Amino acid sequence: MGIVHGDEMVLNIGPQHPSTHGVLRLKVLTDGEIVSKITPYIGYLHRCFEKHCENLTYEQVIPFTDRCDYISSMNNNFGYVVTVEELMDIHVSKKVEYIRVIMAELNRIASHLLALGTFGMDVGAFTPFLYMFRDRESILDLFEMTCGARLLYNYMWIGGLSHDLPVGFVEKTYEFLDYFEPKIKENDDLLMYNKIFIERTADVGVLPPEVAVSYGVTGPNLRGSGVQWDLRKDEQYSIYDRFDFEIPVGTGQMGTVGDCWDRYWVRTQEMKESIGIVRQALKQLPTEGDVQELVPKKIRPPKGSIYKRTESPRGDLGFYIISDGKPTPVRVKLRSPAFTALSALSAIAEGWMISDVIAILGSLDIVLGEIDR
Repeated sequence: MGIVHGDEMVLNIGPQHPSTHGVLRLKVLTDGEIVSKITPYIGYLHRCFEKHCENLTYEQVIPFTDRCDYISSMNNNFGYVVTVEELMDIHVSKKVEYIRVIMAELNRIASHLLALGTFGMDVGAFTPFLYMFRDRESILDLFEMTCGARLLYNYMWIGGLSHDLPVGFVEKTYEFLDYFEPKIKENDDLLMYNKIFIERTADVGVLPPEVAVSYGVTGPNLRGSGVQWDLRKDEQYSIYDRFDFEIPVGTGQMGTVGDCWDRYWVRTQEMKESIGIVRQALKQLPTEGDVQELVPKKIRPPKGSIYKRTESPRGDLGFYIISDGKPTPVRVKLRSPAFTALSALSAIAEGWMISDVIAILGSLDIVLGEIDR
């Protein structure tokens, strides 16, 4: 008889938070339950960040980087300030470097907890979301203890930090790490190795490595496809060369390399590696020094341009800055890892059922504030 085709229908999925992760709208062409074409519309969220930067001083840009990827604001601060510091030839103290790495890796854990919890919700599991949000709160408590903010920090400044670590921070961080490390396995048993979760994610939304590279996909999404690429190792910045950690990659344990399950698994393993980095950094942390000693009174980079990238929880986060020697940049361009991940959605989700498209989208871990910038 052959395959019977019905009438094609255009279906709008979203914007409907949290089902489509923010203001994203997917225009989906379907034949019954099968998706034949997907066109993402990224909506309006935190629009014109790059244009704003042309009217702000370099230090005023930092709070705007918080709002691009508001789930990992510390990492966005980190990427921007190290770019400006390299342009100005500023070399911060070792104490500042260690504190930055500690904050960036704690934020990586917090970001992955939100990503994994909401991904569980996308495939119908609500309880793991509550557990992961509970543990994420402990990290936000540490951030609030340090700089007074829980989401948008403005913590890493050009040449230093807004605050030194408060009394008791190191002890409370060790306490959190000791508590949280066993919880990763508990969450894995609850969700990742759950039979229903495996059936919903294994062999679904396979992103082949060559497709990932061609679309510019980076971070856990690229590593989930078996490509071992991490800027903390491959283009080392800050003091990441001082720490011993591994780069987990997808191996197709439950299905095909690069499927939704592999992308989930990579993020769980990265949390373990981040715990190890934070432990090493706390052990080596210098106790003496002023974290604002090298903060310039007036930030005027020399004429020129620079592009530098760092490893955010979502991947390759790049800043391109053009300076004319004045306190305000001529141009600031942000290279968004979430934007490139979303661009690959059509390539890996067409041909699947509507319910699978939601799972595939959740596995990419996008943040719309960074995409519409």
